[in-house]
Amino acid sequence: MEYTVQKLAQMAGVTSRTLRYYDEIGILKPARINSSGYRIYGQNEVDRLQQILFYRELGVNLESTKNIITSPTFDELEALREHREKLLEKREQLELLIDNVDKTIVSKERSIIMSDKEKFEGFKNKLIEDNEKKYGEEIREKYGDEAVNKSNNKLKNMTQEEYYEITRLENEVIETLHAAFETGDPAGELAQKAADLHRRWLSFYWDSYTKEAHTGIVQMYVDDERFRAYYDKKQPGTAEFLRDAVLIYTGMKK
Repeated sequence: MEYTVQKLAQMAGVTSRTLRYYDEIGILKPARINSSGYRIYGQNEVDRLQQILFYRELGVNLESTKNIITSPTFDELEALREHREKLLEKREQLELLIDNVDKTIVSKERSIIMSDKEKFEGFKNKLIEDNEKKYGEEIREKYGDEAVNKSNNKLKNMTQEEYYEITRLENEVIETLHAAFETGDPAGELAQKAADLHRRWLSFYWDSYTKEAHTGIVQMYVDDERFRAYYDKKQPGTAEFLRDAVLIYTGMKK
């Protein structure tokens, strides 16, 4: 069976833009281009996309994935076996989270004492997993594996108080940003407060803060449709407003 970009994207749960980008960088070329100029994908391309998405799910960056699956020595069956092993590891992590919830339920029902560490360990692991699944590929490609791994380790080692603070800060960033957006002035007091809160929030994740990295990540909020959708959900244009506010806050506005 053959698929157009739109049909394959819908079936695989990715965007058409993603498939076109994969074509541009040479990791997933269409089988052919039809007379109307549309990309057409066949079974081999579907199988390759499956491999790409498996590696993405496991947090492997796009460049490394391309090197792996385009290698002359790439063995699809062996890769599937490796994917299975990694997925089993992920299942163990999910079971840890389920066990964490079960313990919490039991502790509430029977007044059993549960340590703070037990309460939050599962949540932190799940947060890291979700971030890797949603944004790991882009973040690792932009900042490198070492920086992302340090960020994940920092989150794993968070205290209960730090975990509460980062959640509170995230909510405050959004509330302040929405209020600032209504003013229409990214240089205004509220907008600059939102930019500062955003810096403080990022600092919980980052090993060290730089103005360049701060401006780079807010630009990604604008460029990446998933980030943009998150910030623009209530007020379209909010992602660009935050970027402009941060550019002013950091003094990086040209």
